[in-house]
Amino acid sequence: MAKVTRDDVARLAGTSTAVVSYVINNGPRPVAPATKERVLAAIKELGYRPDRVAQAMASRRTDLIGLIVPDARQPFFAEMAHAVEQAAADRGKMVLVGNSDYLDEREVHYLRAFLGMRVSGLILISQGPSEHSATEIDAWDARVVLLHRRPEAIDDVAVVLDDVGGAQLATRHLLEHGHESVTCLGGVDSTPENGDPVTDHVDGWARAMSEAGRPVEGRLVKAPYNRYDTYKLALDLLSRPDRPTALFCATDDQAIGVLRAARELDLDVPGELAVAGFDDVKEAALTDPPLTTVASDRPAMARAAVDLVLDDGLRVLGSRRERVRQFPSGLVVRRSCGCA
Repeated sequence: MAKVTRDDVARLAGTSTAVVSYVINNGPRPVAPATKERVLAAIKELGYRPDRVAQAMASRRTDLIGLIVPDARQPFFAEMAHAVEQAAADRGKMVLVGNSDYLDEREVHYLRAFLGMRVSGLILISQGPSEHSATEIDAWDARVVLLHRRPEAIDDVAVVLDDVGGAQLATRHLLEHGHESVTCLGGVDSTPENGDPVTDHVDGWARAMSEAGRPVEGRLVKAPYNRYDTYKLALDLLSRPDRPTALFCATDDQAIGVLRAARELDLDVPGELAVAGFDDVKEAALTDPPLTTVASDRPAMARAAVDLVLDDGLRVLGSRRERVRQFPSGLVVRRSCGCA
């Protein structure tokens, strides 16, 4: 049986091969709905399958988007990766995912691998202030969008959240419940130069405390990002005679570890300990008690990142500030803070 070609599809649909190409690739030119329906019907009737390898060789681009995350095992990054995959599928693209494991050399490894595969674009959730990654991006002259965080070393377009504002909302809310002070579980190695959202969460907590006239000295605890190690740390923190009565956790994963530790120590949450997190991962609604947290519109952020990485015109922006698209954060009130 002879192989079905694009010419066969064009003949049956009564159109040109260029129009068939526009339908298959979802652009770059628009196709009238009636014509598109004829082309899709011809493709189905003939059983046509595009040769993606040949297309990639001709255009020097694939239908792939590279996505690098620090750790896809963490709920926030898993949910963000899923949102990116959904947004990419809506644009006719597939997503390759690489985990940097918070290691600079692994981030550079995936940058080289994905860019060498001629992906249509790359979305990077960077693990830190990576000058090596910045050099690699410049060398490939790649289309890259930063998502979730923007290290100072990398000057590409970014899609981020109002992390400072979100942390302020959560801290103020805990203080409004009558607590004299709110202790913050921050990150282990966060610094302002990292462009690290956790640093912004700590900054927002400190601003809210200052606004309320509360001191922050001795109230910031460095904690791992994951629930397992934070659980161990919380067992010690919550066993002290001067244990905090309110905790703002820089991530929901940390807060989940805290809730587990509180349960084992027979501490009533929120009666003896109020807890708020940040990220609003799906599991936050199922903890006991349900976790008050700060939410972001991850699907919208993912769509923005995919649109930016695929549309050349959107990357020609002005100053560094103009090249950052910031989304608002919002407080999701559940029972762990003391609300009914």
